[in-house]
Amino acid sequence: MKINFGINSSNNSEEDVRHMADADFESAFRTGYWRAIISWLTGSDNRLTPFDEVKERYEFKGQHSLGMQTVPLDRVIGSVGRYHDFDRAFLPRQTRTRGRWVSVDEAHLKDISLPAIELYRVGSDYFVKDGNHRVSVARQHGQKFIDAEVIEVDVSKPSGEELDPMERILWEERKNFYKVTRLNELIPNASVELTIPGGYEKLLDHIDVHRWFMGEQQQKEVSWEDAVVSWYKIVYMPLIKIIRENKVLKDFPERCEADLYLWIIEHLWYLRQAYSRGVSLDEATNSFIKAYSKRPLNWLLKYFSRAAEFIAGDKKESDLDKENSHDE
Repeated sequence: MKINFGINSSNNSEEDVRHMADADFESAFRTGYWRAIISWLTGSDNRLTPFDEVKERYEFKGQHSLGMQTVPLDRVIGSVGRYHDFDRAFLPRQTRTRGRWVSVDEAHLKDISLPAIELYRVGSDYFVKDGNHRVSVARQHGQKFIDAEVIEVDVSKPSGEELDPMERILWEERKNFYKVTRLNELIPNASVELTIPGGYEKLLDHIDVHRWFMGEQQQKEVSWEDAVVSWYKIVYMPLIKIIRENKVLKDFPERCEADLYLWIIEHLWYLRQAYSRGVSLDEATNSFIKAYSKRPLNWLLKYFSRAAEFIAGDKKESDLDKENSHDE
């Protein structure tokens, strides 16, 4: 059985469909960005549940096929292997797999049938075995149900004493980051501590991109080790210094410097996209503090709404600053 998205765009050219799919991805990614900020500030859990986490929590007794099922998309809460790439609503958290997402959306827009996704069912919840991008695209277009080949997993009750899942995931990610970068070997006493799962993978992406730019500038292959050292000294620590000078952590007492590094870097990217000009790290840091420091939630929600309108081009920078000053 195939997934048929049911949208006919036969009157659109290939280029038109591509532009539409690109716009869909930008919209999904931007929405995911704001959801992540709200989750981060309110302390709510916005992450996609790793299937391995469920396997550790329960004793598996076996599994059996349920065949083709029509599954409510809001019951799909986790993934076997892509839990870093999407949030709980299956909105994309990174741009690395943009090409795959866009190609699936193009099929959606062209009314092309795709293979049914594959899911594991544990109790009343579902975890994606294959088809994460198809789930993401379907949810982006407001689809409520999806056809899937379902495998039901038989489990016992949770084991007596459980480790905190967030702590366990963070510990594994931190261990892998230091193993891959060899940061402590290359720069003694260097420390990069995060409090949010998924961040260390983003840091590895940052280093990889920095390595590419170094190679372009130097017109030669740059070693991974040289890229790690350069990223830490030239990219990471200068922003950490700004964070310290501005005493940003006092406004975010439950976070670490590396958390703020990631958020400010992403905020910097959005500012540059919105203003269509260069934005310095100092400007991005001050903007981040002004926008996201601890304030009443209603104020934050109003700010997010205005900022979203501004990025979409509906407001001028002066208008946004004027409205923010009224709220303060």
